[in-house]
Amino acid sequence: MPDAILSPEIDETPAKGEVPRLHALRLAAAKAHAAAARWDGGDAYILSADTVVGCGRRILPKAETPGQGAECLSLLSGRRHQVITAVALLTPAGRLITKAAMTRVSFRRLADAEIAAYVAGGEGLGKAGGYAIQGRAEVFVKEIAGAWSTVVGLPLALTVGLLEGQGWRGGHG
Repeated sequence: MPDAILSPEIDETPAKGEVPRLHALRLAAAKAHAAAARWDGGDAYILSADTVVGCGRRILPKAETPGQGAECLSLLSGRRHQVITAVALLTPAGRLITKAAMTRVSFRRLADAEIAAYVAGGEGLGKAGGYAIQGRAEVFVKEIAGAWSTVVGLPLALTVGLLEGQGWRGGHG
């Protein structure tokens, strides 16, 4: 159980020429450092993550408007894309470790009316690629190769392994 949940504000604009995996790793590390700067509870393991949807080398935005969400879903319709979630861990000793997990997701062809209905519900706002697989968008998925938890936003096996590898003994369950 975490001692605190902090929402660090960072600039998530992709750097020029940045590919999805490196973008996710950079953002996860920046979030960990920003959270550490706000934490005043003594020694702690600080864990952060960032999820990026990539279509080829293109980084899709976290949809901030219904229009952006519709653009993302139209692009993903009938295509395969990758979802990369990077996890960053700052140890009590100040060591930063980052790792990334990738899952490939294939969407079936989506009708314009389906996209409009999904976007109107608001579920994809603030989500990478304009959708939340743990919600109504799961019906868009034709095939998935990799961990579902990576697409949701925290690859659980990778995260536990990272924590335990750095001496965390918080237990499971």
